[in-house]
Amino acid sequence: MLFTVRKYLTVVEQIHHDLGPTPEQPVLKGAVAAVISNPYVGQYVHDLSPVFDEFKALGEHMGTMLIGQMGGDPTAIDGYGKGIIVGSAGEIEHGAMWHIPGGAGMRAALGKGTSIVPSTKKVAGIGARLDVPITHLEWSYVGSHYDAIEVGVPDGPKPDEMVVILAMASGGRVHARLAGGFTLADRGKPGVPA
Repeated sequence: MLFTVRKYLTVVEQIHHDLGPTPEQPVLKGAVAAVISNPYVGQYVHDLSPVFDEFKALGEHMGTMLIGQMGGDPTAIDGYGKGIIVGSAGEIEHGAMWHIPGGAGMRAALGKGTSIVPSTKKVAGIGARLDVPITHLEWSYVGSHYDAIEVGVPDGPKPDEMVVILAMASGGRVHARLAGGFTLADRGKPGVPA
């Protein structure tokens, strides 16, 4: 193993309304974070790819955990995102290591997802928080699903750690009414982004 997991943290919001009518079913928005050791901290390493398979397996494990916290039904999930906070002894490129394998692992846990998994990253100290973007998992242009969830771990990342994060949603913003926004039904129509 190139890294070890110190802890996991999950958070799930159950959104009943946002100054508007109560929907038939609340929207769920959640995230899972893992505080892990940084295998490349304190040195310049040219090839960061050896961590890929382990990160993909971690992403699948974390995705399965989050699906369980959000009711256990992957078919109910229609939005996703990811992010990473690199401890202060690391570099921003260490954060980029999470993007492809973390997203691939989450898609494997969900059994679906064709759109890019949006992501963000930063280098920061203990207790830092990150706004993790969320978009629709089949088509990133679905306007109702432009969202985010704020995630942080009170005692991480330490300088030689990273906090890797996956986020999911069962629905878009609870009162989505974006002017000019696309719906999933618009995909493939003439003049619409692919």
